[in-house]
Amino acid sequence: EGQKMTLFTIFARAVERCMCTMQTGTQMTKLKGKKKGLVRFFFLDEHKSCIRWRPSKKHDKAKTPVSIDSIHEVCEGKKSEIFRRYAENRFDPNCCFSIYYGDRVKSLDLVSNNAEEVRTWIQGLKYLMAGISDEDSLARRQRTRDQYPLWLQQTFSEADKNGDGTLSIGEVHQLLHKLNVNLPKQKVKDMFQEADTDEIQGSLGFDEFCSFYKMISTRRDLYLIMISYSNQKEVLDLQDLARFLENVQKMRGLSREHLFDIVAKFEPCPENLQHMVLGIDGFTNYMRSPAGDIFNPEHNQVNQDMTQPLTNYFIATSHNTYLTGDQLLSQSRVEMYAYVLQAGCRCVEGLPVDCWDGPDGEPIIHHGYTLTSKILFKDVVETINKYAFTKSPYPVILSIENHCTVPQQKKMAEYLREVLQDKLDLTNVSAQECKKLPSPEILKGKILIKGKKLPANLDPDAEEGDVSDEDTGNEEEEDDDDDDSDNDLQPGNGPESANQPKKKRRFGRSIIRSFKRKVPVHFSRFSNPQPLTKSFIYLSCFQRKKKIRVKSKAMSDGESDHSSSRDRTQIVYHPKKRKTMRLSRALSDLVKYTKSVRVHEIETQGFLSSWQVSSLNETVMNQILQLKPGELVRFNQRQLIRVYPSNFRVDSSNFNPQPYWNTGCHMVAMNYQTEGRMLELNRAKFSSNGNCGYILKPKCMCKAAFNPMTEDPLSGHRKTQLVLKIISGQQLPKPKDSMFGDRGEIIDPFVEVEIIGLPVDCSKQQTRVVDDNGFNPMWEETLVFSILMPQIALVRFQVWDHDPIGRDFIGQRTVAFTSMMPDQFGCYRHVYLEGMAESSIFVHVGINDMTGKELIVMTISL
Repeated sequence: EGQKMTLFTIFARAVERCMCTMQTGTQMTKLKGKKKGLVRFFFLDEHKSCIRWRPSKKHDKAKTPVSIDSIHEVCEGKKSEIFRRYAENRFDPNCCFSIYYGDRVKSLDLVSNNAEEVRTWIQGLKYLMAGISDEDSLARRQRTRDQYPLWLQQTFSEADKNGDGTLSIGEVHQLLHKLNVNLPKQKVKDMFQEADTDEIQGSLGFDEFCSFYKMISTRRDLYLIMISYSNQKEVLDLQDLARFLENVQKMRGLSREHLFDIVAKFEPCPENLQHMVLGIDGFTNYMRSPAGDIFNPEHNQVNQDMTQPLTNYFIATSHNTYLTGDQLLSQSRVEMYAYVLQAGCRCVEGLPVDCWDGPDGEPIIHHGYTLTSKILFKDVVETINKYAFTKSPYPVILSIENHCTVPQQKKMAEYLREVLQDKLDLTNVSAQECKKLPSPEILKGKILIKGKKLPANLDPDAEEGDVSDEDTGNEEEEDDDDDDSDNDLQPGNGPESANQPKKKRRFGRSIIRSFKRKVPVHFSRFSNPQPLTKSFIYLSCFQRKKKIRVKSKAMSDGESDHSSSRDRTQIVYHPKKRKTMRLSRALSDLVKYTKSVRVHEIETQGFLSSWQVSSLNETVMNQILQLKPGELVRFNQRQLIRVYPSNFRVDSSNFNPQPYWNTGCHMVAMNYQTEGRMLELNRAKFSSNGNCGYILKPKCMCKAAFNPMTEDPLSGHRKTQLVLKIISGQQLPKPKDSMFGDRGEIIDPFVEVEIIGLPVDCSKQQTRVVDDNGFNPMWEETLVFSILMPQIALVRFQVWDHDPIGRDFIGQRTVAFTSMMPDQFGCYRHVYLEGMAESSIFVHVGINDMTGKELIVMTISL
């Protein structure tokens, strides 16, 4: 015991030393591109919550701090893209480190004059990332939350406008407005005076502020639940707690030790701890902990069968992985590979159409025919090797479709072998010997190369050979292969003419132009083309060396440029004749289970071989979804398919992945660099299996005939009823894009719940609006949904601020239906809004299997 205490003390002192050095501050150089660098004074703020730095000039504004919570990784040495731009001998590696942070994974690259200080900063930041900031936090590390959580310290610090360490009544009023609390001034004054207990009257120190905050944040809804199970007592004893957990929260097999642990972990009051009871604060802490979250904590680990063939899984897939933004001007960064791999992505689509000959015989990666920056192929492979299996042990698929000459292809193959070594799967089993693809379990720790492969009938001694574009699965253009006739855009020749016996279908597109600056351009399918005049404008395609013909309808007199551009403009690609390319055997031999092939016939190709991957853009796939959804499901039972965004999405926007999942498409490629609704759906989908990058498809998609587009896809199956009682909200913020920020009006929130799944299951409902209360609004409303196929459904909770002229988005949380906690009956859960630590919705969830008549009776009874 004495030795343990000594080790604990040594560790605690090391933590204290790091924190002291960081809070005192260090002068370091902040690197920016190839510029000289900026000398700044960096320090850890008083609450140990963020890194700040002081500009060199007094009139400079203070820079936005780097929150500790936003840090992904701290790396010693010169490993970032920024450091690579400087000469090799420019800086001592021991004096350099990089901090990777934020949603877009930015890097803060720093150089110090002292290697010891660098080590202190790196170690200190790692302590903070692990939740260790002092001896007390080290001792309490296993506790779910401290008595005064970090966010409350930050709230106090931000409210202290004059920096005197206390809050005046005026500062408290400003804070309450920011928190969307609508209380009479006299009531605020009374609570302020009640909390103001020290000798310095008229202001609240931090401990006093915590008492004040407790007064305004005590939950009436939780209090009523607690006293209903405590025989009207102010506390829950162990027997009361067990009855509540078993009867209401549906927990089974509770031991007395488990109940002791709950009280010890969540009860902040020493007197209650002594008597082993939970007061309202402890009960609130427990209900707001992960144990009370709507997401099943067991799904934070792999919980699905991982021994089935790869074709039976959805696979998390990224598109243009290396880009930090749009496809025209954004930066290419090696760090993006680390980011997506650590986010659970298992198919890295950053390499297709993007490997090019570089200087000094080194292959490079960038977005062809654009102004995006370039990165070395070798650096990408090294990054993938480092991060491939840090978050998931299951196989990574690397897509390589290149524009390199044979010598640089050999260099690529050399790097892949040297760097990845035994991670490459180069087994000698052939497609003839093993008809099915191996499972994720068998391929654990392996990297599969997806790319072109030389024909089997080529001379085995040949070091290279021709591969036609027909043998590739690269990102096919959204084009038209017919001749350049004037009739090719008439309505009868459009996508709607499905009954015409044409093998080559037409995929016209229209542009919906945005006439406002700084608004991204959106694109939609040209669904009803109008007769057009012969007005042609030839443009250079930003991605490929070919022409785009724009056909434009002549405007009538007085017609505005802003009117109905959907009906006037259509773009059609006219590519040059497809050519063959030379492929190195060294690169071809690395392709095993994932040979890139082009789709010819959706009905028959899937029965040729499982050891191949086909790639289709969203435009083509949408046509197949409309015309042959059942055949597509069958195709996906046999071989892998990848769906990627349209080439017109130059802003790197994302499509809706759900329709492709509905038909069993394995790899639905998302732009991970672009946040928004579609990426949130993708995150929710893959969170349900430990975020390992693989989700087992429903059985009906793996073996049986299944058409998701019909009104009754699962004939004879009982529906599942979801009964959601939306009870209350907690600490809902003002909209991010609010014109007046924190000074804006107190919000009028309402909750919208949406089911996203098969077309027959998609629906949404909303609660009433609560006026002037974002801090603790009460709804007490029940929403009822019936779902035919919950295995593939997502449940999306959205909070909106009602406005007379519309609504403003506040936050959301999307959860896979199968990852919601209750199996049957119901229980209380908190739905935390994504990216908002304290903002939540309190709900009661009930899930029941019902027949049609039972559904009607249950709905009427509600």
